[in-house]
Amino acid sequence: MRTKEERVQREIARRERQLTKPRGKGYFPFLLLIISLVYVTDEIASQIGTLMKTEIANDMLAHFGQSSVGVLDILSMISVPFLALGIVYKPLSDRFGRKPFLVLNTFGMAAGLLIVYLSRSIPAYVVGACVIQFFVPHDMQAVYIMEVSPDKHRAKIYSVVKCIAMLGVMVIPLLRHLLMHATAQWRRVYIIPALVGVATSLAALLLAKETDAFNRSRINYLRGNVEENGTEAEGGILPALRFVWRHRQLRWLFIALACSETGFMLTVDYEVIMTYGYAEHSVRTGLFSALEAAVESVGVHEITAALFLFPVGCALGQLIPGFVADHKSRKAAALSASLTSVVLLVGFMLGASWGAPPYLVGFLTGACIGSFWSNIDTLTMMAGESAPTALRSSILAAANLATGIGIGVAYGVTLPLLTILGNTKAGVVILCAAVPGLIAAFTILAVKTHDTRGVDLSTVKGNEWD
Repeated sequence: MRTKEERVQREIARRERQLTKPRGKGYFPFLLLIISLVYVTDEIASQIGTLMKTEIANDMLAHFGQSSVGVLDILSMISVPFLALGIVYKPLSDRFGRKPFLVLNTFGMAAGLLIVYLSRSIPAYVVGACVIQFFVPHDMQAVYIMEVSPDKHRAKIYSVVKCIAMLGVMVIPLLRHLLMHATAQWRRVYIIPALVGVATSLAALLLAKETDAFNRSRINYLRGNVEENGTEAEGGILPALRFVWRHRQLRWLFIALACSETGFMLTVDYEVIMTYGYAEHSVRTGLFSALEAAVESVGVHEITAALFLFPVGCALGQLIPGFVADHKSRKAAALSASLTSVVLLVGFMLGASWGAPPYLVGFLTGACIGSFWSNIDTLTMMAGESAPTALRSSILAAANLATGIGIGVAYGVTLPLLTILGNTKAGVVILCAAVPGLIAAFTILAVKTHDTRGVDLSTVKGNEWD
């Protein structure tokens, strides 16, 4: 049995071999292709439940009546403990490397999709949804992009990859059109993304390499090269939280993330807003006499059409802020994205209720969601760029605590109101919950934080802005 010193020397040798192994001129674009496929799987896994939400609720929870979507939201809170487990799980990549978790997360998301496809009861569906919810937030592909991209182009590369991923979400309305001829057939939409996710995880296992930034940081730790500010460690949620608390920049970024996430229900219920907006318009114009019949009709026709342009709008909402972030500043990108999301929320909400063309409403909805997530992604990137490599993944995991607080507030405010007022009021309720938090985040970002554009991730210590 090897001694501890032998194990350490063996790991140092292995990571040095990884650093010196030639990658080839085409490795970086090839890696970005793999990362893009991982991101496509991630976005499909995170979006598919929302894009199918009305159909799932009406099929599995029909006996709850019009509040079935609200009941589904309440059931989704069962996944909260799994989010808590994720806070412990993600920092492990600061100890064992980025690649193992890139592979495992992708396979886990695919497995969750497969469980939902096979589910025939509410408990089985909830199990699949919880598995998806556990693996989706970790975004190891985002850490990869941060650590392998040139400093001057990091945000652009990230936004381009996200843009590709969002365009990949177009497969969901395509599968709805091809496979879902009645709302009760919603499960069929899950099988193709599940199989693609399994294939993608295998490709990442065989072809992706560990990041140089992690290998160097790990070697320094194993050799005992501890930085004078105490940032070199094996990671972990408690060291990350202590580090965040001690450093002003990260502390305020965490608060801004929490405030921004009060609009989280927008990302959960946008399909509900569209569906019931069109359904109410159909009733008002005399096409249907009952709201339930109108919901069934628009779910198959108008919403499926709208969802074809949803990924295009979302891709642009993700793409543009990345170029703003690299050419102007991270702060300008986040501030403009949050404002855009509010304006577009009002736009697609009114568009659906007025019976505007579905493709237009779908595009506006996607641009709204893309802008909302661009704000969150930019704040998260700023946190990653404000953290040392040895704690970067742990600090990004700790950021889930901040976002979890904001999400908890969002659920706490909106769910009781949606249950009481019904699905037709979803847009107004979510708007009232989102705006105060986004204004608070806007103010904090403008006054309390410093921009991180062009930061060298190999040298950042985290105390530069104290």
